[in-house]
Amino acid sequence: MIRVEGLTKRYGDFTAVDDVSFHCRPGRVTGFLGPNGAGKTTTMRVMAGLTPATGGTATIGGHAYRDIPNPGRHVGVLLDASAQHAGRTGREVLALGAKLMGLPMSRVDEMLEMVSLSEVEAKRRIRNYSLGMRQRLGIAHALLGDPAVLILDEPANGLDPAGIRWMRGLLKDYADRGGTVLLSSHLLNEVELIADEMILIGRGRIVAQGDKKSLLAGTAHGTFVTATDSSSLAHALEAAGHTVVPAGDGLRVEAEPVQVGQVAAEKQIVLVDLRPAGGGLETLFLELTADTQRDGAPAVGAPAEGAQA
Repeated sequence: MIRVEGLTKRYGDFTAVDDVSFHCRPGRVTGFLGPNGAGKTTTMRVMAGLTPATGGTATIGGHAYRDIPNPGRHVGVLLDASAQHAGRTGREVLALGAKLMGLPMSRVDEMLEMVSLSEVEAKRRIRNYSLGMRQRLGIAHALLGDPAVLILDEPANGLDPAGIRWMRGLLKDYADRGGTVLLSSHLLNEVELIADEMILIGRGRIVAQGDKKSLLAGTAHGTFVTATDSSSLAHALEAAGHTVVPAGDGLRVEAEPVQVGQVAAEKQIVLVDLRPAGGGLETLFLELTADTQRDGAPAVGAPAEGAQA
């Protein structure tokens, strides 16, 4: 169990993390989301004992990280995949970790196999690793001590689609076996697929948190549907009192998916696609962190910044 209570971190007059509180439970993957500079990495660094807090507490299993004996056996941390010594080989990095944790060297081979780093790659200097290979090595090091808790900052960064899918399965399996996962990522679709709980942070403060279903429920606005006979479906939906507008190859309907499905079933119209029309996690993320975003479209009719009026 991870507990963060009233956590605050200031650098002079700048407050990077402002009274942040949340819990991460065993058997769950918690997504930690926010724009660049929102305070995600600072929070994780405090949790891992790398940055002292100005106020509040961050504990893992009831203890501050610095007070956990042999912490690698209890907490796996990956904050920067490029932080390993560039002159060492991947195998050397894991071997040193195993020695520090009192683990048998057979554990190194197990981890290399788990993250799909071949023997040839394991003997290569880290300076010659791609970012994706460094991420795999970092995940292997985080899992080396078979910890109960994982704290991962952007672990999918640099992985190809197959690697991202592999990582998703790995973390889901880890949580299913009772592990606690705190996962920071800018890949919103991936977080939406894997996370059970989500925490959204902006300007150092929590703007929303809760289980995925509850948080995303408010983003659904109508239904997108495609049918083999969209024209007949549109007429049937309108006759049932629903507002219908064309949307790409299908229709956008101001109704719940179950209502649309019922009308289609009654008229024996075959559906090709039926889903909520809301924007999901991306919509929620952008709405709740709008005032912290660096990029944004100018208002319609207004000149872009720096343009001549």
